[in-house]
Amino acid sequence: MDALYTAKATARRGGRSGVVESADGALNLQLSMPKGLGGGGGTGTNPEELFAAGYSACFESALANIARKEKIDIPDTEVTCNVMIGKDDSDDGFKLAAKLEVRIPGLEPDKAKELAEKAHDFCPYSKATRGNIDVELSVI
Repeated sequence: MDALYTAKATARRGGRSGVVESADGALNLQLSMPKGLGGGGGTGTNPEELFAAGYSACFESALANIARKEKIDIPDTEVTCNVMIGKDDSDDGFKLAAKLEVRIPGLEPDKAKELAEKAHDFCPYSKATRGNIDVELSVI
């Protein structure tokens, strides 16, 4: 692949309870282990929230791209990504799953579903997760 852009971030001082910072300094976040994973919770974010944020933003952009190509105006679109982590019985580790919830107000449900499915085919995050984790797509 000929990279058009490379994002670089480094985690330090404790992994899920440490700090993550991007090379350009735009991202500098405290991480906290969620209580559901045996941590103390806290005010920091976690890898699953960061993945959900990235996936939802990328998917919404892919959806806007598809709509623009089809000359459909969808200004009030929202994409919510839920990222779940659970036990992986195959190796006693963990695995991820995601659920994308797409809202396209003012668009008939069948057309909204069609656009969402095309965006799912187009989105780089969807391509990266395809065949690797379970991803559920729903149009609300």
